[in-house]
Amino acid sequence: MRRRAFAALLALVLNVACNGGLEPIPVCAKGFVGICGTVTFQGTEPDSTQAVYIVAYHTFPHSRDSLFTFQPSLLLLQKLPLDSSAAFYAVSLPAGRYEWVVAVWVKQGFTLENADSTLRETGYYRDPADASQPGVVNVSAQTEGIDFVIDFGRMHRPCSYYTPPCP
Repeated sequence: MRRRAFAALLALVLNVACNGGLEPIPVCAKGFVGICGTVTFQGTEPDSTQAVYIVAYHTFPHSRDSLFTFQPSLLLLQKLPLDSSAAFYAVSLPAGRYEWVVAVWVKQGFTLENADSTLRETGYYRDPADASQPGVVNVSAQTEGIDFVIDFGRMHRPCSYYTPPCP
């Protein structure tokens, strides 16, 4: 009887101690077309957060007119879970070349009219050879390993990337 109790206790302790550490690493589903990766969160999430999304641009947006040319469409956006220090994501995208894969923070009260003041870039996939530049992603099927950091302490207005930049 003591052996069973000890074995049960040991199993419970090991289960709690592993705390998900032995779980498989998430990957894109078989047949999935798009990008998958892990985002790591840094900084404190603002209280005014409505959502954070991952979007991709075929060409880097340089004006307000190109701000909403991202993929996937507004109707297919999926909120990132913000309840841990990292999150796996999968974004369905048409095959093609994407110049900017970016995390977009959305402030509560967002509308299309106030996008310049309620959206922020919070991180993006970087070029592995030059981390100061966005990484280009070519999607032909499932594209894994598009990992990057979302930093709530370093959020940028979309217009900071425009030509000319915001005042």
